[in-house]
Amino acid sequence: MPKSATSPLVCAIAYDGLCTFEFGIAVELFALPRPEFDHWYRYATVKAEAGPIRGTGGITIEAEADLDLLLQASLIIVPGWRGAETPVPAALCAALQSAYSRGARIASICSGVFVLAAAGLLDGKTATTHWRYTDLLARRFPNVKVDPDVLFVEGDGIYTSAGSAAGLDLGLHIIRQDFGAQAAASVARRLVLPAQRDGGQRQFVPRPEPKTRVGSSLAALQDCIRTSIDEDWPVARMARQAGTSERTLARRFQEETGSTPMLWLKAERVSRAAELLENSKMPLCDVWEACGFGSAETFRREFRKMMGVPPVRYRERMGAPKLDASHSATAV
Repeated sequence: MPKSATSPLVCAIAYDGLCTFEFGIAVELFALPRPEFDHWYRYATVKAEAGPIRGTGGITIEAEADLDLLLQASLIIVPGWRGAETPVPAALCAALQSAYSRGARIASICSGVFVLAAAGLLDGKTATTHWRYTDLLARRFPNVKVDPDVLFVEGDGIYTSAGSAAGLDLGLHIIRQDFGAQAAASVARRLVLPAQRDGGQRQFVPRPEPKTRVGSSLAALQDCIRTSIDEDWPVARMARQAGTSERTLARRFQEETGSTPMLWLKAERVSRAAELLENSKMPLCDVWEACGFGSAETFRREFRKMMGVPPVRYRERMGAPKLDASHSATAV
């Protein structure tokens, strides 16, 4: 596999406390020899600081290249960071800024986004990270527009990915840009991965338990709806059940849930459907009826809008119990 000075140079940043899975993604995608291709990347591991570079799992990384090499890089990867609230060394920030100003692309995997944000590379841009860190990223860096739903974001030569495995999706996207769809598909096959995943990371975010404030005027109504969620619940029926007017009901929902009665109901239906898809063998045609969606089309539309993938794909992703053969052909 020929490599020359014209081959894109990929540099992965190594730091003490290295996230080894994220680092392994960079190595697997960009450093592994690819004899099936006529042209491929050059690769180097760059140490972010002096001293030992220890990774999770008790390994130590020996990296000869230092931050000066970043000025020659076509792509720089920040594979996580040792802590979302851990300060980033000024020298690393400065090196990334210089490399970016000279035309290097910079990509982060998972918590590596905090390094890019600390370097000021995300100001005024959209970015993402693992769903556990999206709120923290938005609070710490208000000039960054955080998208919590996607697998990765690209803009102006800056790439950010969601949770660790989303780094694979991002890496394949970059390979596709650099060497074409066939090359990306070939790498994906060797990884036993789809070349492109659909959906985002919403489907992996734990659904919080319903929270009702002490003394809430809606608690009894909400409990009643949840126990009969398969039934029709127009706002007029909700108001009658709560013993109030529709207008007052709407005001109380806004005050106590930050939503409207119907939007709250849709979210409850989707949440219940997700539980059934994950934990039961119930056929999809029965799921939408049990959750009160009214039709398969409404179920499919509302579920995908909230969870990012259609119901049948969600069930596959979550490793739900296998359906009986008689039910396996039913798809929504």
